[in-house]
Amino acid sequence: MTALLDKSPVLLLFVVLSVGTALGAIRIRGISVGPAAVLFSALAVSALDARLALPEVLGTFGLALFAYTVGLTAGPSFFSSLRRGARPVIVVFGVLAGLGVLTAILGRILGLDKGTVAGLYAGANTNTPGLAAAIERLGGAPEPTVAYSLTYTGGVLVLLAAAAYGIRHGGQEVAEDLPGSEAIINATIKVTRDNVLSVRELTVTPHGRVLFSRHQVADGSVDMSRSETVLRPGDRVLAIGPRAAVEHITKQLGRRSKVNLDEDRQDVDFRRIVLSEKQFYGRTVAELKLWTRFGARATRVRRADHDFLATDGFILQAGDRIRVAAPREKMSAVARYLGDSEHGTSDINPLGLALGLAIGLLFGALPILIPGLGTLVLGNAAGPLIIGLLLGRMQRSGRVVWTLPHQGAEVLTQLGLLLFLAYAGGRAGSAFIDALRTPLGWKLIVAGLLVSAVHGIALVVLASRVLRANGPRTAGFIAGSQTQPAVLAFANAATRFNPEVALGYALVYPVAMVTKILVAQILTFL
Repeated sequence: MTALLDKSPVLLLFVVLSVGTALGAIRIRGISVGPAAVLFSALAVSALDARLALPEVLGTFGLALFAYTVGLTAGPSFFSSLRRGARPVIVVFGVLAGLGVLTAILGRILGLDKGTVAGLYAGANTNTPGLAAAIERLGGAPEPTVAYSLTYTGGVLVLLAAAAYGIRHGGQEVAEDLPGSEAIINATIKVTRDNVLSVRELTVTPHGRVLFSRHQVADGSVDMSRSETVLRPGDRVLAIGPRAAVEHITKQLGRRSKVNLDEDRQDVDFRRIVLSEKQFYGRTVAELKLWTRFGARATRVRRADHDFLATDGFILQAGDRIRVAAPREKMSAVARYLGDSEHGTSDINPLGLALGLAIGLLFGALPILIPGLGTLVLGNAAGPLIIGLLLGRMQRSGRVVWTLPHQGAEVLTQLGLLLFLAYAGGRAGSAFIDALRTPLGWKLIVAGLLVSAVHGIALVVLASRVLRANGPRTAGFIAGSQTQPAVLAFANAATRFNPEVALGYALVYPVAMVTKILVAQILTFL
């Protein structure tokens, strides 16, 4: 069997993937290690026979594909996080950078080589892309993989404990200056105040923007809200936006109505429409021109499992589900205009994907002179990642659409990750066994637990004291900073899917991912 696997790398790949994904699907108290199990299965196989290793080109392909699609997906939220949520982003960046310093100090004390230090950092913080960047920077050396493998499990367990503590003991207030502190809601408001205002004057509040989809005048007739619509006492209006913003508008206009305009679909209807018309990929909501064409209005956009307010500047992607309010007789025409077809929404857009990857790999191959450190080559991880972030933010250039449908991006991201993990584990099996038999292995385990503990404690303290985040949001910060799905799954289950968890996670995840990759690479220079 060993001889057969040695002669057939493709068969070896699928054996490793089969065993690893099966192990990764096993849940213990609702928690699984996920794709990381492929790394451990590859380690086990290569420990049996050092010849059972996959070709380097396979690992390079998986790494570049993974890094590029991560950047492409995170691009919009990464840059918006920098704009909208400076405080939590700065806190997470500071903690992760500080952990890099701590890891470097521990490496000096323990006499570790730079590859092992980088792997220790990646494993203690459970960040596979950081491991990938370190391995690629060191030309495929096994030391980062060994250190990562020994410290990964401890990192997951320690940060699970930190999330549990944060949920139980976190503050109860939510800082109002954090973006997206509440989910999108709608409410029918009855106008009782005499101060006559137009819809245009009400869309911006101190708590975020509000959209108005329909309007009922005192005689009971319902129509679409226009920007010039003037709200008078006795009118009702349907407002959509963050809870705090909707409540602010409610107090400004009058009170909540017992009549729900959402239930009146006789004249104005609403539905979710799948965006599958390619000409609109990467365009803004305003560029749809729904109002001028149909007298319709987009109110929300659902992407993956999250709802977003459909503001004029919101950039659309393939497969987005747009909630549209429109005159009943125009709804079918709106659906045809936007596509409303599942077919094609998972296409991988070969031109944009291939061109973006090529640009990323070329950028990663360029030598960059850094005073004091020498020449830095970003390589096959950081190069595609950075280009992916930039192209993900741009969305499209003329006729070239850079973004991928959410489902397609997820598939490619996971495929790239699995290919790289299968390759990396196959190069380090014997070194992993050797490390377990020496004091070095136990030193790494203890050092990893220390780094993970500092990570968890720092985030719990700073989230509650500096950011004044509540328990679920603190757990979301920890999950996002860890960039590993186990903590997110645990926090969601423990809080019964409190939306604060997802909001905290989404805010810091992109910055945490990029920071860890860069810090892991920097550690290979020290």
